[in-house]
Amino acid sequence: MSGILEGKRVLITGVLMESSIAFHTAKLAQEQGAEIILTAFPRPTLTERIAKKLPKPTKVIELDVTNDEHLGRLADIVGEELGGLDGVVHSIGFAPQDALGGNFLNTPFESVATAMHVSAFSLKSLTMACLPLMQNGGSVVGLTFDAQYAWPQYDWMGPAKAALEATNRYMARDLGKQNIRCNLISAGPIGSMAAKSIPGFSELASVWDTRAPLEWDLTDPEPAGRGVVALLSDWFPKTTGEIVHVDGGLHAIGA
Repeated sequence: MSGILEGKRVLITGVLMESSIAFHTAKLAQEQGAEIILTAFPRPTLTERIAKKLPKPTKVIELDVTNDEHLGRLADIVGEELGGLDGVVHSIGFAPQDALGGNFLNTPFESVATAMHVSAFSLKSLTMACLPLMQNGGSVVGLTFDAQYAWPQYDWMGPAKAALEATNRYMARDLGKQNIRCNLISAGPIGSMAAKSIPGFSELASVWDTRAPLEWDLTDPEPAGRGVVALLSDWFPKTTGEIVHVDGGLHAIGA
């Protein structure tokens, strides 16, 4: 039986650690029949080492999503490698340290602007850079952390994720005519590199111990990766502008 991504060509960002959702997305995508290509920044060599643990070899491209030159050449590089794209995975987020860890009221705008550019605007800029390769439609999937709430220590990444979620809805509106679906996975906390950069991450993550209906494992990114792969597949042909929660059900529980 062929996989649900058989014949699909997918670009995946954010593979920095074996423990990341992006790595497990890449692994599952290959297992489900996709041809993939990875992007990395600021250390492509790190991603190249991690990529060796995937089932099949894959090319790694240096891509800073805030660099117009990098974005401008992306379609040519990916086109030479894969010929086109059927899916794009946005697993990119960053905020300077002074925008996290309880410093919300004192964070300067320059740091907020960086967080917004890298974590939210890049969903649009990455998608537009890949658009020439998606002539037959396709699926764009991003990763968010539920922006309905103010989380401990998360500070300006919260508004950045809210902007990401709004950006996804507007992209779904404007790209639907080209048969491109735009959706997000809202994942529970995972002990990834992104998590390690958040001061007091354990305080935030501890909420899942008491409120999530389904037991949540901080060390298991595979459920979120499965969600991404499902949205990349043809099994959600008329779903766009959506946020699918893979968080053990915590989003549904008030207290």
